[in-house]
Amino acid sequence: MMKRIAGHSRGLVLQWGPHRFYLDTVLLSAAMGLLVLGYIMVASASLHLGEKLADDSFYFPRHQLVHIVMGLAAGLAVASQRLELWRKSYRLLFLAGLALLLLVLVPGIGKSVNGSSRWISLFVIRIQVSEVFKLIAVIYMANYIAVRADQVRNSVVGMLFPLGLLSVAGLLLLLEPDFGATAVMMATALGMLFLAGARLWLFGILMAIVGVLGGLLIAFSSYRLRRVSSFLNPWADEDNSGYQLTQALIAFGRGEWAGVGLGSSVQKLFYLPEAHTDFLFSVIGEELGLVGACSVIALFCVIVWRAFVIGRLATRLGDRFGAFLAYGVGIWFGLQAFINMGVNMGMLPTKGLTLPLMSYGGGSMLVMCAALALLFRVRSEVMESYSGAGRPRSPWVHGS
Repeated sequence: MMKRIAGHSRGLVLQWGPHRFYLDTVLLSAAMGLLVLGYIMVASASLHLGEKLADDSFYFPRHQLVHIVMGLAAGLAVASQRLELWRKSYRLLFLAGLALLLLVLVPGIGKSVNGSSRWISLFVIRIQVSEVFKLIAVIYMANYIAVRADQVRNSVVGMLFPLGLLSVAGLLLLLEPDFGATAVMMATALGMLFLAGARLWLFGILMAIVGVLGGLLIAFSSYRLRRVSSFLNPWADEDNSGYQLTQALIAFGRGEWAGVGLGSSVQKLFYLPEAHTDFLFSVIGEELGLVGACSVIALFCVIVWRAFVIGRLATRLGDRFGAFLAYGVGIWFGLQAFINMGVNMGMLPTKGLTLPLMSYGGGSMLVMCAALALLFRVRSEVMESYSGAGRPRSPWVHGS
């Protein structure tokens, strides 16, 4: 079972009846490490908050455990489906995603928090629609590149067409408003196009245009401008616009090398807003110190590394859809983790992006687990093809 194929270990091979699943144990270990550490830190950062808001110290840890279980169940369901299902469904998924982005703007349907309408309640889970659409965008871009790789490389229209469609979704996201999700989605799409071989000069022009548009969005939005100003000099108004960042920096300063100890954070005690969600990394820095923070960074690096390894294996096989699905998930995870941690450390202006697999939240957990499940599925099908096991290749697997 541990035989090496084309220079890569199969990992653990699970089998039930005639079906096999080639499990990437390194990727699984990194993901479970983030889930377990994230749960411990959410519990540490929220015990006092649960006592205050719900008269129950374990309110948030108990709900986060439910979120993790539901996320793992969603991941298993996604991983059990062959990639062909997602490839065939990309149009329906894209249209459904646009419909959700429209619905969240409808008063009474979309749920507003702090002036932003980003959520729809689904049964017991509040889903952040932008998270769902980021996954849909990766699936759409992977299929587009798989089918039109030559046009992406050789035609300006071939590169601009998918970005135009995603821009429609981006406009709807900006109406929520959700600038962070828009930036991550467009940057992920641009990264996938770059890996597909898009013309470098055109890629540079598009990056410049995106940068200019982002600057204009900041310049003509007072609250975004305040965020950038407070980012550049948070101590100038540390009790108002710079409050979140200064408290986060104080948390990292207190943590030093080894941290103040698990559960001993002072900043989480109503000094640091959203300590269990957007600023969980600051609590990690305070309680576990530089060692803990670097460990989290290392685990995310492993996930991104494995995503690109899986994408490269799929590329060797000629499976463009699987390859760019893996690349897209890797870019997305890396970008979102980098932005969240960068905001916490004062490297980037404040944005409301969760730390994947770690921050409190049901919708984000479901989507991130589903995205990782697609990554596991890509690797399993690639290893299946390399080993010559299972059914014949899909017609969407192109010769290398």
